[in-house]
Amino acid sequence: MDDSFAAVMEKYLEAKLSEFRSEKHRKQWRATLDNYAIPVIGDLPVANISVHDILRVLKPIWTEKTETASRLRGRIERVLSWATVSELRKGDNPARWRGNLSEVLPKPSKTAAVRHHPALAQADTGRWWADLSKRNGMSISALQFAALTASRSGEVRGMTWEEVDFDALHWTIPKERMKARRLHPVPLTEPMIAILNNLPRLEGSPYVFFAAQGGKLSDVALSSVMRKMHQADVREGGVGYCDPKSGNPAVPHGLRSTFRDWAAEQGYDHVQAELALAHDVGSETHRAYRRTDALERRRKMMDEYGNYFIS
Repeated sequence: MDDSFAAVMEKYLEAKLSEFRSEKHRKQWRATLDNYAIPVIGDLPVANISVHDILRVLKPIWTEKTETASRLRGRIERVLSWATVSELRKGDNPARWRGNLSEVLPKPSKTAAVRHHPALAQADTGRWWADLSKRNGMSISALQFAALTASRSGEVRGMTWEEVDFDALHWTIPKERMKARRLHPVPLTEPMIAILNNLPRLEGSPYVFFAAQGGKLSDVALSSVMRKMHQADVREGGVGYCDPKSGNPAVPHGLRSTFRDWAAEQGYDHVQAELALAHDVGSETHRAYRRTDALERRRKMMDEYGNYFIS
């Protein structure tokens, strides 16, 4: 068997790619390794790869592309771990962070500031919603639903009618589609239900917000709507829809931050707000899910948020 890093990487990906959640994730995995690792260590036998070799891969991009470099390091580590288990190398993993690369590279958190997704300003929510409501289309409806539920774009775009319970008034996102890999119930309020009731259904398509051919909306569908809304407002002499801190145009994922800021200002319980965002907040998360009134308390919160957004 060819024991070069490039060959071992292919064997690893062949065995593990099916575990990744999406085609986009699979492509990202391969792209980072192909673009940065293979040109430097692709021809080296995995048994001979040292910390020095890993640093030759990482150092050129560690400060300029810190997030990419950090992910790349983790992916190299996993390939080399697979090689060790496959008895193609021995000893410590040279791509390990703790007690290894952590001693020679600055922490990612210290190298680059965390990049937050630009959020819609609290003062602009009503104006933005009114502008959005003047438009028509499946992407518009999906963006409205994402805003009211504070859900991730991918969760909304992948939503199926099978996940919706109109009797119990909730949408249950299966764990396979959740970032935390945990089933997530979303309470449905009147404005959310109104959006769903106004949607057409396409025979043969399971998706609530379907694309032209019946598949899922693309990952740029919602962001394109927000970008065009911002640009149109600026052209008409407005200030657009920008994050109040960065000044950058707001994006769909930033709507989750808009909700979180609102919940904090309204004095909502931290755990309750984090549950709405499907964030992991430690052991309290599991206790909150077991409480029989957790969903109903979140429904009240999301109902008030919807009233705030639409008014």
